[in-house]
Amino acid sequence: MGVQIQPLSIWANGESKSASELDARIIFDDLATSATFYYELKEVDEEGNSGAALSVGNVAMDSEDYSSWDGSNSAAYSYVADKLNLTLA
Repeated sequence: MGVQIQPLSIWANGESKSASELDARIIFDDLATSATFYYELKEVDEEGNSGAALSVGNVAMDSEDYSSWDGSNSAAYSYVADKLNLTLA
């Protein structure tokens, strides 16, 4: 389960779709200087259930950002959203 974002139009499979959820997980952390997050931008149905991933990728966190990260999920989501120019809802 991810966090809600301001809806974003994404072209996927020949259609314009709306992503309104950011899901992220850490896929690498050297516990000293860097971490990498895998993210998915997902559509959400009318009942609030996560749907298909419309866009996926990785976001790296290095040196200064890593040392100031408190290790929390909320700070990680904020970091990923900021790097992707997304607004958390």
